[in-house]
Amino acid sequence: MSRIWAGIDCGKTHHHCVVVDTEGDRLLSRRVANDEMELLQLLGDVLALADGEQATWAVDMTGGEPGLLIALLVNHSQELLYIPGRVVNRATDGYRGEGKTDARDARVIADQARMRRDLQPVRPGDEAVIELKLLTSYRSDLVADRTRTVNRLRSTLTSMFPALERALDVTNVGPLVLLTGYQTPAALRRVGAKRLTTWLHNRKVQGAQRLAEAAVEAAGRQHTAVVGEKAIAKMVHTLAKEVMALNEKVSETDRLIEGRFREHELAEVIESVPGIGTVLGAELLVGIGGDLEGFPTAERLAAFAGLAPAPRDSGKSSGNLHRPQRYHRRLQRVFYTSALISIQRDPNSRRFYDRKRAEGKRHTQAVLALARRRVNVIWALIRDRRCYQVAPPVTLAA
Repeated sequence: MSRIWAGIDCGKTHHHCVVVDTEGDRLLSRRVANDEMELLQLLGDVLALADGEQATWAVDMTGGEPGLLIALLVNHSQELLYIPGRVVNRATDGYRGEGKTDARDARVIADQARMRRDLQPVRPGDEAVIELKLLTSYRSDLVADRTRTVNRLRSTLTSMFPALERALDVTNVGPLVLLTGYQTPAALRRVGAKRLTTWLHNRKVQGAQRLAEAAVEAAGRQHTAVVGEKAIAKMVHTLAKEVMALNEKVSETDRLIEGRFREHELAEVIESVPGIGTVLGAELLVGIGGDLEGFPTAERLAAFAGLAPAPRDSGKSSGNLHRPQRYHRRLQRVFYTSALISIQRDPNSRRFYDRKRAEGKRHTQAVLALARRRVNVIWALIRDRRCYQVAPPVTLAA
């Protein structure tokens, strides 16, 4: 038997595996439970089909449900490729039939792995990178939850007390503490600025007097109670508590990320780059897999992060460039956000940004150009295990 390819459509409780040969003929199609014993049985059967030749596996997910499957394949030194689900969906249109089943998707995955040469291998990361991936993903979920809750709080408060919503920045701790105690105009007028200041001081709110005066002033501009004010006030109290709890969870997660990030061998190098702190540094490590093994050149890393334009030429039109459709969005965010911060903190970045602006580029274009330049800098620093310096070392002539 010659080389074979095994495509797996991953699911929560079950996976479906289809094996094809060099001609694309199906050799095996099986639905297996997401259980170690059944997965090991599948592995043995596929290797028996390979009969000593190379077997290549392909999956449409790299985390979550197929975690056990990927661990087993890595532990058995199997070649494993990743095919994004979007690519599978597009490729499916080129196959006969219109129905969608797990077996059909697995067949497409196996066939695409057989034909394509641009698929990324799934590499086992070190323990620190795996933990950072879990922590940063969890943090992203918490931040998204906090944003939704803050927006809901603003909307709810506006429906009852729009003047107070305009006066408070509910992303800060002080206004949230205030809303846990006082929500309505009448309650704020009754307590008064002086007593409210004392109440906030006792809860260690910074700028308590200024905050209290702003809240009482807003209460003085509204003397009408809206319908359902009591229920809305309770909801405002609950939402403010939820935002405060989410803030604590984000802070706790940040501390965990910082502790794990600083244990990595590249932490000092990455954090030396202006604009990159522990959270962005952790996301950078997760994005590159902990090292540069998958990125032999800075250009490869830039393309992976979506910072290298892709050509779109046709007929007489040439030289047209556009943003690529396939790229690592979180990694692009790391480079873009760090570039934006570095403009204020690093003179080299500021000079580059100002030069691009002088060339007529808009703000976003200049920041993207700076992000692309920083890919080269960070790639070289990681390769050389060298920390960033504002003034590069001078090489003396022999």
